[in-house]
Amino acid sequence: MKRLNPKTMTAALAVAVSVGLSAAAQDASGPILFTNVNVFDGVNEALIMNASVVVTDNLITAVSAEPLAVAGGTVIDGGGRTMIPGMIDVHWHTYFANLTVGQLLNSTDMGDITIAGLLGNEQVLMRGFTTVRDIGGNPFAVKKAIDAGKFPGPRMLVAGPPLGQTGGHFDLYAYNDVPRDPSAPLPYLERNGVVAIADGVPDVTRKAREILRMGAHQIKIAGGGGVTSIYDPLDVTQYSLEEMQAIVGVADNWNTYVAAHIFTDKAIQRAIRAGVKTIEHGNLIMEEETLQMMKDNGVWLSAQPLIDDEDRLVFDNPTSTAKWIEATDGTGRNYEAAKAMGVKIAFGTDMLFDPAAAARQGKMVTKLINWFTPYEALKMVTSDNAELLMLSGPRHPYQEGPLGVIAEGAYADLILVDGNPLENLDLVGDAEANFDLIMKDGVIYKNTLQ
Repeated sequence: MKRLNPKTMTAALAVAVSVGLSAAAQDASGPILFTNVNVFDGVNEALIMNASVVVTDNLITAVSAEPLAVAGGTVIDGGGRTMIPGMIDVHWHTYFANLTVGQLLNSTDMGDITIAGLLGNEQVLMRGFTTVRDIGGNPFAVKKAIDAGKFPGPRMLVAGPPLGQTGGHFDLYAYNDVPRDPSAPLPYLERNGVVAIADGVPDVTRKAREILRMGAHQIKIAGGGGVTSIYDPLDVTQYSLEEMQAIVGVADNWNTYVAAHIFTDKAIQRAIRAGVKTIEHGNLIMEEETLQMMKDNGVWLSAQPLIDDEDRLVFDNPTSTAKWIEATDGTGRNYEAAKAMGVKIAFGTDMLFDPAAAARQGKMVTKLINWFTPYEALKMVTSDNAELLMLSGPRHPYQEGPLGVIAEGAYADLILVDGNPLENLDLVGDAEANFDLIMKDGVIYKNTLQ
């Protein structure tokens, strides 16, 4: 396992940013011992004060409140900083976050799209997100490059092309492309696995199998209307119960699960009956029955702290703007009701079609303070999100140790924060200023410690 030597990191970092990790990494002999750190382990609110943490290869091999020593390794004095697990974003779009709608639909090919995603995911890592669940797109090549150590970026659990119905959230056909000509080729993005459209039980079954054949770790569907989509109001329910059950059946056969983009009670209740395990968004939940069904069936609310504030997403059409306002008006109600019911809540960002908005990924964590304590927010973005990822079962690509925690045997995904985010959550919103060290898989990608 290659890792960056902290003593040479300042010089190496500039090279790594421009040409990738493999050209800048240097071998470091032996384990790494962190001393004088206050550890948030991802689970417990109380910090482990003045702790020592040992990393050997890519795993954490010791966490102790007592002094430790290692033979032949590297010692890093944390200077009383807070150590937290690498953060996890469970609603990320590697491609869609780094391109405008116009670029995606009109002026790029898959080479452009892949490069944008690769470069964008490097910045995801440098914001302290060491793992993402890519919940729609075709970034398998990006994941392979990162996992092979060819380029820096987060771990990725990839859903592959999101699956939707004709006239639904992922329908990118031009307005006049109906009725469909069965002999016509698929649109470019569908042909290249960026989205998938299927109708009827036989067709959705085949498409779901194709998505898993591509290497998906879970399946994403649209079960209702969307903000950015063209043809569907938010109140529309998409896919019949039978179609959803067919897709869930395919996922079950592969020992994984289905996530569903949905806002409304009617659509969510249908998805739960079909066996869907994560509800993406849910902003327009109005009925207690819906939340009770989610709790009783172990269904996660994968929500995003999107509100109509200075960080709002900007759209080039009034229809999407109106739908954005309607959806985000329900964000606070959604969090408060789900928390009161005891529904499992995960954190995601869903940054779309604006690289400048994607750069505010860390700031989205800080917005959780409107409904959660700093401890609840940090637990959500670390160990809670890691728990959701385990729904992928044997399809989960990172099985060597747990994610989202600082514990013996866990993956060495670590951040040293200049300050205590359990007291000031705003610290995680500016990684450049406040994250003095970022490690993923035992490799140091940033180290500004003196």
